[in-house]
Amino acid sequence: MEDYMAKYESWLSSDYFDAEDKKELEAIKNDKKEIQERFYKELEFGTAGLRGIIGMGTNRMNKYIVGKATQGLANYILKQPGAAQKGVAIAFDSRNMSYEFAQTTALVLSANKIKAYIYPELRPVPVLSFTIRHLGCTAGVVITASHNPAKYNGYKVYWEDGGQVPAPRDGEIMKEVNAVEITEVKKTTIEEAKKAGYYIEIGPEVDDAYIAAIKKLSLNGDIIKKVADGFKIVYTPLHGSGNKPVRRILKEVGFKNVYVVPEQELPDGNFPTVAFPNPEFPESFALAIELAKKVEADIIVATDPDADRVGGIVKTSNGDYAILTGNISGSLLTEYVLSQRKAKGTLSKNPAVVKTIVTTDMIKPMCEAYGAKMFDVLTGFKYIGDKIKEWEKTGEYTYEFGFEESYGSLAGTYARDKDAVAATMLLCELAAVLKDRGLTLYEGLMELYEKYGYYKEGIKSITLEGIEGLERISYIMEALRKNPPTDLAGKKVEWLCDFKEKQFKNLITGETEENNLPSSNVLRYKLEGGAWVCVRPSGTEPKLKIYYGIKGTSLAHAEEEVKNLEGFMGDYVDKL
Repeated sequence: MEDYMAKYESWLSSDYFDAEDKKELEAIKNDKKEIQERFYKELEFGTAGLRGIIGMGTNRMNKYIVGKATQGLANYILKQPGAAQKGVAIAFDSRNMSYEFAQTTALVLSANKIKAYIYPELRPVPVLSFTIRHLGCTAGVVITASHNPAKYNGYKVYWEDGGQVPAPRDGEIMKEVNAVEITEVKKTTIEEAKKAGYYIEIGPEVDDAYIAAIKKLSLNGDIIKKVADGFKIVYTPLHGSGNKPVRRILKEVGFKNVYVVPEQELPDGNFPTVAFPNPEFPESFALAIELAKKVEADIIVATDPDADRVGGIVKTSNGDYAILTGNISGSLLTEYVLSQRKAKGTLSKNPAVVKTIVTTDMIKPMCEAYGAKMFDVLTGFKYIGDKIKEWEKTGEYTYEFGFEESYGSLAGTYARDKDAVAATMLLCELAAVLKDRGLTLYEGLMELYEKYGYYKEGIKSITLEGIEGLERISYIMEALRKNPPTDLAGKKVEWLCDFKEKQFKNLITGETEENNLPSSNVLRYKLEGGAWVCVRPSGTEPKLKIYYGIKGTSLAHAEEEVKNLEGFMGDYVDKL
């Protein structure tokens, strides 16, 4: 019997698994390929935790896999002096099974005599990050699959600083998780856990503290009040966790006219009105645009299910609506934060801005203009959080702002993960400040281009699911690594940067560079004329991601060059 079939049969025959759950497995008994997909491997507990399709099986998200992960985390915490007493904070979003997985997490921790602080209803990821620090917990867990399709869920682990677990601690936790057998997971009931004092519901006072922290980031409350009567916002939480906190912060800083898309207001893990609950996709805004046209909104904003990413749409000069990419909104917010703090005298003496290696280069001249140091880090907001932690210890720089192209940013140090609640407030505030000047947000963007240059970026995601998809992604990366291109879309490759092998070489001069970033399966090509291309497998989805950016001589030229790069790279990778 093949190994995956043996695992399937063991789950079916074991009394450890609930009879109701095993019905799902019985229903696929004649589907060998489905059985293989569910049992050919164990869902990998990586540096950010778990993420996978919901269902029964070793390669699926279910309460047994969540229990195993939590038991491993508990075993690790119990080996750290004093860590169990400080406890673990737990939050969850609107996805299917999120509440059940959060309950499983809390009960396994409680059974191991580790305090579990759990929210009674859904909360955004940044709230969990804030809560860990606010309550002084050892760690945190949030149940979410971010903006993945409805069939997914995930399990993200954070450490005491509020950031995702850093190296080498992430590897140490992974070892503990991998050493756990599912049948070894300790269990208890809510009644027993509460009675013993290990299951504690988090009260509204933590929400109040979180909102208060964000309000401190507001830079122009007086202008908001000045334009509030005529300023209109359309907001959609895309059936996720942003609804309450976003509406609350907008109200508390002075915005009066906030219209929430009714069809997308309530939490729903099936996300019935969108193909993907992702503010990166223009289709997600269809209902919001309809509402915006009715109320003549100044800005449209959308947050993803766990409310750590925000997307915006603005009205253009010809009356159409244009989506703000993560690079554009991040650049607008960087300029806003730096310029306003500089003008108000609150910019630190040693300011720093952090972005990822696949994020726009527009930030370079921007930081130079305000005397801020710019840092590049690997893809993933945990690396931005690491910089905050580093500078708090050394005092070498002061964190002012950080963002990544995938619509995530953080303007303060109250949390260690991207925060769409705060970003929504600042984006709406910027639009209000521009309106006070008689400008739209779109016109503000044109000012940014004129000031710093016509930077344009794009991303092509190639979805490759299942075993074959995983093999194809691996093959493409190795093919690119072994036979590096010398020319892309008619542009010479000047630098080949291999972040996995830590080799950075100028293909024209033979010059090499050192790079102190951690090893990662990423290839970046610097092309003549300032263009660049970056290729990497997604860490959270079955996708190969291709990023590209250029600086054009005009907006039209920049857009044309980006389209050329996108088309070329798609064909180039397909032929590998």
